[in-house]
Amino acid sequence: MSRLLRRAATALLAAAVAAIALSGTPASAAATNPKPTTIPALQEWTGGTGSYAFGAGTRIVRATGDAAALATTSQVFADDLKALTGLTIAQTTGTTTDLGPGDIYLALGSTDTALGTEGYALSVTDRVTVTARDDKGAFYGTRTILQLLKQGTTIPQGTARDWALKPERGLMVDNGRKFFTAQWLRDHVKELAYLKMNYFHLHFSDNQGFRIESTSHPEVVSAEHLSKQEVTDLIALAAKYKVMVVPELDAPGHMDTILAAHPDLKLKKSDGTPDNGNIDLSKPEAYTLIKDLYQEYLALFPAPYFHIGADEYGADYAANPQLLAYAKATYGANAVAKDSYLGFVNWANGIVRAAGKTTRAWNDGIGGGTAVTVNANVVLEFWYNYGKSPQQHIDEGHLISNESWDPTYYVLYGGGPGGPGSQWGYDTWTPDLFQGSQTITAASQSKNLGSKIHVWCDNPAVATEQRIASDIRNGLRMLAQQTWGSPKIAADYNAFLPVITTIGRNPAWPQTTQPGNLAAGRPVTVSSNETSGLVGVNAVDSDYGTRWASGYTNGEWITVDLGSSQSINRVKLFWEAAYGKGYKIQISNDNATWTDIYATATGDGGTDDLTGLSGTGRYVRMQGVTRGTSWGYSLFEFEVYGGPADLARGKVATASSTETVNFPAGNAVDGNAATRWSSAYSDPQWLRVDLGASYSVSHVKLSWEAAYGRGYQVQLSTDGTTWTTIYSTTTGDGGVDDLTGLTGTGRYLRINGTSRGTGYGYSLWTVEAYS
Repeated sequence: MSRLLRRAATALLAAAVAAIALSGTPASAAATNPKPTTIPALQEWTGGTGSYAFGAGTRIVRATGDAAALATTSQVFADDLKALTGLTIAQTTGTTTDLGPGDIYLALGSTDTALGTEGYALSVTDRVTVTARDDKGAFYGTRTILQLLKQGTTIPQGTARDWALKPERGLMVDNGRKFFTAQWLRDHVKELAYLKMNYFHLHFSDNQGFRIESTSHPEVVSAEHLSKQEVTDLIALAAKYKVMVVPELDAPGHMDTILAAHPDLKLKKSDGTPDNGNIDLSKPEAYTLIKDLYQEYLALFPAPYFHIGADEYGADYAANPQLLAYAKATYGANAVAKDSYLGFVNWANGIVRAAGKTTRAWNDGIGGGTAVTVNANVVLEFWYNYGKSPQQHIDEGHLISNESWDPTYYVLYGGGPGGPGSQWGYDTWTPDLFQGSQTITAASQSKNLGSKIHVWCDNPAVATEQRIASDIRNGLRMLAQQTWGSPKIAADYNAFLPVITTIGRNPAWPQTTQPGNLAAGRPVTVSSNETSGLVGVNAVDSDYGTRWASGYTNGEWITVDLGSSQSINRVKLFWEAAYGKGYKIQISNDNATWTDIYATATGDGGTDDLTGLSGTGRYVRMQGVTRGTSWGYSLFEFEVYGGPADLARGKVATASSTETVNFPAGNAVDGNAATRWSSAYSDPQWLRVDLGASYSVSHVKLSWEAAYGRGYQVQLSTDGTTWTTIYSTTTGDGGVDDLTGLTGTGRYLRINGTSRGTGYGYSLWTVEAYS
């Protein structure tokens, strides 16, 4: 709004108020703030008016009596705030009387029993207070604050109560078949916590690998594996983020890798044909081997659970009479061959319980014996409607979890990845609806612990771990919402997708896009999307774990609007497996008439770093001609470079104040000349930009709105605390200040206003910085 319009609006408002006063009709109260956007959505929200402002002066204050209990949560929160904003936030202890505007207060001792151990209450005024009954609840309160600050440096005032429907909300990764790096796993610990998910199931062994160091049986370990130190470090990180890491060593089936080193223990049919994946349960040595491995890892993992697998023991009982003989000899004359397997489950359960833990197993093989019933204290993970129903398992005394194929399975099939069923999962499914449309009674729902997204790597070469991270992103968010069980903020999945984009990844998620990428965060249009989750914005979000994918036809395209005409000399395309064999890079000033600046008919996928280009335009398009596969065109990232790179564009910006919520600090670095930051009407004020890394800065360009700085400094800092002034003036006159010939190095850039040029605050359309 221009100054003239603002003054006119003020006059009109004054006249309206006067008219109301004369009429004797009271002015209506300000509209209350609607429920803010989070994943999962808040259970309860009562809106206030106004907003809280986060800034460099914010402190994390732990209640004095809870200082020790909340120390880790406070530190993790501070670390994540630094990753999000670039600010080092002070941590201290105190009481509510010690708080000032902008502070965030964490306290235990809530008497609200409905919150449980993971719930919390949130109060937002000019400060934020999180109260909980347990450290976990306080931690999840900080996750909500992180998500709200991801959207800007202000938070709407109001109060919330929030708690989980299901106690388990998580992710399972088949790192037996496919090796996942320790870094990928660490990234997903933080991702799970960001979504208030708390369970990380690692399937360490299967038919194509054994992926964890072993000292008891090093002969079974695959070349690519996690060291015990890497696992220990992962467990420690997960504990800080309130995520439980549960191991699985699958037996007595899926043991191909182990049995390759112990061929004498393979189940052999009566004709001598070996079964490469199933161990012979009639041999005492089989139990010795499995016990060695179980006991080794029971000691390594502190979690209260240990998963023994026990799925798909594919023994042909008729062709393996030794199993029937073993069952009768061990469990009685009435035993059948299946009792050998059921007895194994109880035997393994005894080992796990002797270590003070609870056994978990897949559901598909449980039942069918005559002499053996699986112990009721084994938790059964229901993944498919084989055998007994979920209700039958509960009636027999088991706790269960809902790991149904639909919608939670993501599988690397031979023809490419498939799942999870995020749209159906969000729109229709609930955690108490099991595979085969089976349900449980309302009274039994507390016996269902929750659910997980499952990454099954049957064909491990089909997708990279980066692609997998991209493919499961939306599914994790669907599951987070459904297992938290709060009223949805988006009515259906299509409405949920923009919410996913708004919340984004956790603040520490790796983003390695190079500085100067003109396409980062810019508007995108595409010819088509393969699915509602593989949208164009994914190709410009600076996240190499997300992607755009087109329909399965030639001639598909993706266009990026750079916002203004730019000189372009380089384009970098990061292809997924579905690449363009023939394509063009085109530029346009009107999004209608296009000029080719690059063309190929021999593309081979991977990364195409196209340098030496020449052209000027506002719009850049990858115009597909021919596909390299039967799929469409798919890009993890579409990067555009040219001219000098604006180091500040798209970076995290914070400010001493904002005039209103409509003028946040990020507007000054969003690449949009029509949005602006505006401060409060006082001196001094500042705007700070985290450039993401240390740069030599020689040129800063400031585009002032009418509210300009007469006196201000341009400053740099390596740590965000100690500042060096590289430019200073007391005679600024607004407009555009194009400051060249500067000398300085730093990660943080600050425009430090010392005296205003008007009665308003300081307001900048754009802040640009160049090396």
